[in-house]
Amino acid sequence: MNGIYLRRLGKFLLQPGDGGASAVQLAMAQRELERLGFVLSAAAYQRLQTQSAEQLARCLRELCRHLARTTGAHREHRPLFPDFPLGSMRAGAAELYARALDHYRTLLHDRRNATEPAMPLRRGKALREIELGDLDEFERILTGLTASPTSLSQQDREDLQWFLAQYRHRALALLPATIPFKETLALVGAGLLRHARDPATERFVSERLATATDVLRLAAAWSEGDVSLAAPTRFRPMPRWLRRLLLESLHRIGDPGEDMARWKERWKRLGERLHPGDYRERMPDVWAAFDGLRRGRAPSGFNAVVERELLAGRIDRAASHLSGRPGELARRLDHLLRLGADADATLQRFRDVAAQVSTPVLLQLLSHFRHRGQSALRVFFPKGDLARAWATFDRREPLPPAVIEAAVAICRQALIARFAARAPLGACYIDPALATLRTPLAQRSASRALRTLTRGSRLAFADTRYIRLFLWWTNGNSRTDIDLSATLFDGEYRFLDAIAYYNLRNYGGHHSGDIVDAPRGAAEFIDLDLERLRQLSVRFVVVSVHSFTEQPYCDLPECFAGWMSRSDLDSGEPFEARTVEDRIDLASRQNSCLPFILDLEQRAVLWTDAGIGGAPRWNNAANQLSGVSLLLRAMVDCATPDLATLFELHAHARGRLVDDRALADTVFAPDGGVSPFEPDRIRAEYL
Repeated sequence: MNGIYLRRLGKFLLQPGDGGASAVQLAMAQRELERLGFVLSAAAYQRLQTQSAEQLARCLRELCRHLARTTGAHREHRPLFPDFPLGSMRAGAAELYARALDHYRTLLHDRRNATEPAMPLRRGKALREIELGDLDEFERILTGLTASPTSLSQQDREDLQWFLAQYRHRALALLPATIPFKETLALVGAGLLRHARDPATERFVSERLATATDVLRLAAAWSEGDVSLAAPTRFRPMPRWLRRLLLESLHRIGDPGEDMARWKERWKRLGERLHPGDYRERMPDVWAAFDGLRRGRAPSGFNAVVERELLAGRIDRAASHLSGRPGELARRLDHLLRLGADADATLQRFRDVAAQVSTPVLLQLLSHFRHRGQSALRVFFPKGDLARAWATFDRREPLPPAVIEAAVAICRQALIARFAARAPLGACYIDPALATLRTPLAQRSASRALRTLTRGSRLAFADTRYIRLFLWWTNGNSRTDIDLSATLFDGEYRFLDAIAYYNLRNYGGHHSGDIVDAPRGAAEFIDLDLERLRQLSVRFVVVSVHSFTEQPYCDLPECFAGWMSRSDLDSGEPFEARTVEDRIDLASRQNSCLPFILDLEQRAVLWTDAGIGGAPRWNNAANQLSGVSLLLRAMVDCATPDLATLFELHAHARGRLVDDRALADTVFAPDGGVSPFEPDRIRAEYL
């Protein structure tokens, strides 16, 4: 429970204790958390003071176990006080340390209403504050996950399954009335049927299956397959009650044949498990749909009609037909306009149905038209959990500026009208930094990280001269060689050099050396002197990780990478948790990935979290240089929706913008109010 709470919201649950822990023991507990880069809030520290020595030790063990994982320190963790709580500090030192913590907490609290940056407690970067939480807020995590109108990351899905397995029937009371995202609905339905099946649960799930594709997703979720349907699922044998529920849902939908034709091969495989012939007399329409698929008599679908009209050059008729499905019209709007559809008539059709288009699609379309033609490249993240990006040159015909402005205006008007129906926000302050942070939309393949960021986001890093990159992994089923590399480019995207196992030192960078086997785990480091790199005209440092022995990351017990900001490379341990700025788990199906890019000119980290395609004979940075270079260009120009635009639309719809943070009723900022690091809240309340 606390592992989820700490990771998602930076809070933990702790009941009042029996008392008895000494000031020395409390100071040692705080010191141990500081070593990991965290500090307790005043409320959390007060609750800690109510614990006995034994309760304090148990709480500290739990906190350290979960917090160490967030930074990667769980693999190099050596307790500062190994015999705690029996160990001791001198009372005078403990008292001085406790006073320092009280002063630091006061500064941290005051900073929320000021403009000064966070201060470190003693040396290094500012500590991350841990708040005391409550059970109601923790349970709202489940509500927020299921209310999200966008796809969930793998970590989100795992947390969702934890709630369903632990809460069982009680989970029904925490679920929203509507689960808007179909993939999430499938995961919830399968989890409820697996852990809390009864007539009420079956009715809850069945009533929310609105299309044949919903039924297919539920079957995929039950078989632990791909609910996005991007990859085939090996359907498992199903109990009779589940077969009946799925077939009766299809029967209730009525004439499912057209929808089933979209995924005919998936339905053929599922039909082998459902045995629809057993219900031929009771549900003849369902039997006919399966029989038509098997015999190749599937009906012509909606998209087939659209393609036929486009092929015949009847663009306006295709646009008229698409108006029946507003989401499809929105996704094809640019294409229709390029093909020569009557711009005024097509835009009017879109205006008439824009209110029925989902918020994520409208935001994506708004961003698409705003940035139309501004980049030479287009970047795509294919549906599914492959975590791979594709980039291509933008060869689309330009659109008239008036058409682009009209499309942007329609999207803005529809979103503002939708947001205006929500509760007032009052005076709103939007931190300018949010313009470089992306809205959490498609998160299927997002990796678990210390800070939750969306691909394409830029975040300023600390004013430091030295950065230490790190990589840690353990062997899979055989010897595993993972390599950490840093590829250097100038401001014109020209390749300068790479710091890797085959080039250990150059441009102010140093590699710790190649490790080719990790039966008990291994680490590699790269030190970067940022001042020296800038002097040598380096702007971009592209961090990449390559499986030289070609095992995909998902087959490894553990693999993660990240970076530390260091004031002095020669001091301290090679890995110090308190200096970790970001850490990302590598668990995709790729064997080469690009987790982030350092932009030295803007002093920002660009979050990429993307796989690199290709299959070179020797998998390293040198042989993946074309993919690394292309992804660098594509991610720098990535034009996905930003958080500043989203919150500005909300402010116009249900509040007013102010420039002074102190005058705001609602604050949107990285360090307070509505934070970009709270994707659950953003998805549930603002999308």
